[in-house]
Amino acid sequence: MYSDPELKPLLWGDKRYHSWNYHLRQIFGEKVMKVSLNAGMSCPNRDGTVGTGGCIFCCPQGSGACAGDPTEEIRTQFRKVRERLHQKWPNGKYIAYFQAFSNTYADPALLRRLYEEALAQDGVVGLSISTRPDCLPEPVLEVLDELNQRTYLWVELGLQSVHDRTLQKINRGHDAAAFYRSLAQLRARNIRTCVHIILGLPGEREEDMFTTGQAVASMDVQGLKFHSLHVMKGTALADRYAAGEVDIIDRETYIRQVVNILEILPPHVVIQRLTGDAPQELLVAPQWITRKWGTLQGIDKLLEERNSWQGKNYRKKDSP
Repeated sequence: MYSDPELKPLLWGDKRYHSWNYHLRQIFGEKVMKVSLNAGMSCPNRDGTVGTGGCIFCCPQGSGACAGDPTEEIRTQFRKVRERLHQKWPNGKYIAYFQAFSNTYADPALLRRLYEEALAQDGVVGLSISTRPDCLPEPVLEVLDELNQRTYLWVELGLQSVHDRTLQKINRGHDAAAFYRSLAQLRARNIRTCVHIILGLPGEREEDMFTTGQAVASMDVQGLKFHSLHVMKGTALADRYAAGEVDIIDRETYIRQVVNILEILPPHVVIQRLTGDAPQELLVAPQWITRKWGTLQGIDKLLEERNSWQGKNYRKKDSP
């Protein structure tokens, strides 16, 4: 069906891929926005449980460099962001997004309290919880399972690369098999799962990035976030970059690889992000990620030039 050249490629409104905005409007019938929150979590790859220092690209603020202030209560963080968003979208709804570090890495009772506090805020229609594959013990899965029965829930699960040699290079602290185990546990409970991958990781060639995309295309996942590797101050990656030990992916290569992977993904997979960003004051390289709209337009343009779209080259395979 999706390989038919006569099929209209704009299957998702004005986009040639299954965008997050399109998906949410289909579900809720209106604009829905994520509100990034910082619950002050830690990470087993920082506190010595599996390692120290974290992944080489992770800055001291973790993945929540753009999230809230962890010294403030969840309701206070939420209110501040909502007030800004409300000016542009006065009638929109919200997904409370636990973004910084590993947001299932705590006592289940504490996690439940934090999640419930977020759900209780005005206009919240669901939760998105970002975490690592090694932070989903059975008691936490039980909390997530219960939440999934009564709210719109996503768990964002970091894979980054399917190649174990790369995961070792970036000090990830787990292998690809750990990701597959946690994904199976989430999907056994019918919990929507969004996988994170990073293009341009140290030592990876374009074929390696594409292999990760092929692996994702065969998984039972409902969402995908693309990120480009970028260097931030205060990271091990910054030290290696300064020493000339790391090459950073250029924008043209990144755009090409995103499009290559979009073409082989199942059409139902929701693309929650096409490119990442970072606070300018923390960013070392590459500077092209600060021009986010240019990257997004480049992806749209290449899809149009190829007369292509998400799923055009998708072939159903058995999941690993």
